[in-house]
Amino acid sequence: MLEEIRIKALGVIEESVLELGPGFTAVTGETGAGKTMVVTALGLLMGGRADPGAVRTGSPRALVEGVVDARDVAGLADVVEDAGGELEEGRLLLGRHVSAEGRSRAFAGGAGVPAALLGQLAESLVAVHGQSDQHRLLRAAAQRNALDRFAGETVTALRDRFGAGHAALRASEAELAEVVATARERAREADLLRFGLEEIEAVDPQPGEDTELAAEESRLGFADTLRVAAEQARAALSSDEDDPDALGAVAAARHQLDGVRDHDPEAASLADRLAELSYVLSDLAADVASYAAGLETDPARLSAVSERRSSLLALTRKYGESVDEVLSWARTSAERLTDLDDTDGRIEQLRERCAAIRAELARIGTELSRLRQEAGGRLGEVVTDELTALAMPHAVLTVAVGQHEVASERDGSGDVLDLPDGRRVTMSSHGIDEVDLRLAANVGSEPRPLAKGASGGELSRVMLGLEVALAGTDPVPTFVFDEVDAGVGGKAAVEVGRRLALLARSAQVVVVTHLPQVAAFADRHVVVTKSADGSVTRSGLTSLDDAGRVRELSRMLAGLEGSETAAAHAQELLDTARAEA
Repeated sequence: MLEEIRIKALGVIEESVLELGPGFTAVTGETGAGKTMVVTALGLLMGGRADPGAVRTGSPRALVEGVVDARDVAGLADVVEDAGGELEEGRLLLGRHVSAEGRSRAFAGGAGVPAALLGQLAESLVAVHGQSDQHRLLRAAAQRNALDRFAGETVTALRDRFGAGHAALRASEAELAEVVATARERAREADLLRFGLEEIEAVDPQPGEDTELAAEESRLGFADTLRVAAEQARAALSSDEDDPDALGAVAAARHQLDGVRDHDPEAASLADRLAELSYVLSDLAADVASYAAGLETDPARLSAVSERRSSLLALTRKYGESVDEVLSWARTSAERLTDLDDTDGRIEQLRERCAAIRAELARIGTELSRLRQEAGGRLGEVVTDELTALAMPHAVLTVAVGQHEVASERDGSGDVLDLPDGRRVTMSSHGIDEVDLRLAANVGSEPRPLAKGASGGELSRVMLGLEVALAGTDPVPTFVFDEVDAGVGGKAAVEVGRRLALLARSAQVVVVTHLPQVAAFADRHVVVTKSADGSVTRSGLTSLDDAGRVRELSRMLAGLEGSETAAAHAQELLDTARAEA
């Protein structure tokens, strides 16, 4: 529920605070005073498009802030926290700043957020209805959505399942078309892959083989050099003759320290370390001798290694930087070749999948249509009762749910679906139905589509009747109506006020209106006042007490201030509304 809206430098409003509460709040004022700016401000808070032209002339930016009691809105706190914001005692602070240059910043729970997030939050907080919504109601999609909302979760769940199946069918049919269209290209690709795999199989490379062979080739090519170096190293470590060597030097050093080890523990420790070193040098000399003895010149093996490396190099030039990469390419290509070789099987598999999805869509779509028809009958009755209460006693609203059938000679592709009863109908992601709200405004008249058979005032009342009918199915806690009573007057206006008051018993209702008959039913009344200071116009929001309400209602009734007749009429309106509360 909205608790407060603070507006600064927006349109003609210099700075104002609108305090709201539960029930029905009416916002009135003279033409041009800035009533619509209240709805504009709310639209900005709810993520609407920022218009720099709405910034007050001479101001660098417009600011709109709102406080929302979100304690009863499930999941909203999690969304805000994920965005870096937080709620304070269950209340959410929303903000929107719009600069005169066109830049916009949005805030939720004290954190800067994308404006789109405000729109996401708005879906669970506020439903805004303006005069443009009357024209939206003329669209088939809006009428279908209204019916689905009224029908409840069973229908919306089936519609979602149909939508998911419809998307799966589109994807499967696109893949089928691609496989069929590229069959020749797939065959050429398969031949290339098969040639490469056969070439690799003929060489039969082993993991890491190229690295191992490179090391072996280097060793065989420099065998004589390596042997000479190893023998000289062995002689330096342990000479067969009386030449000085490392073992002899270490033995001499150890002998010197062993002679004095009894005189100093540290000398003894050093002698022991020299003993360990002599053992290591002895082992190392033996290993070097063994290495030198194992080095043999083998021209035949060198030739074989070089030839093998040449074969591997031919593979790495085509299929990878190393043998391991070549083997990886082979594994991937083998899997791809399996898929390509089974093109006919893949086509058949995709056709079977499409047929199965279509059969399931036909079943879901038929059931969805049946439930919509049942709900359409109930919705028509409820809205007809509402229209009777809205001074349209002879009006009847019917909800027509049908399908668009196509010629039997058309194929089953595209957005055409064969139903179990033999009919072939068009479909969309929302199902197979075309929903049409039809109004018979007078006794004996034929029901006609709203676009052809309803005036502006009748559309206003039909939309209000729908909202009252849907109030129990919509979790949104706040409804905002921007002059939806346009084109309504007299007794019908009184009935509009009554129905808005009824809707306000289960939700917060904010109405921008020019009708005193509507404003009289409000629980609180806010007037937008305008004052002129030279060339600058300032508007502000003022909550009215009882006396102020009488004065404002009399102004709305007579267009004059101080009219005793209008004041009496205004008081009568208030008394009548309060008596029915």
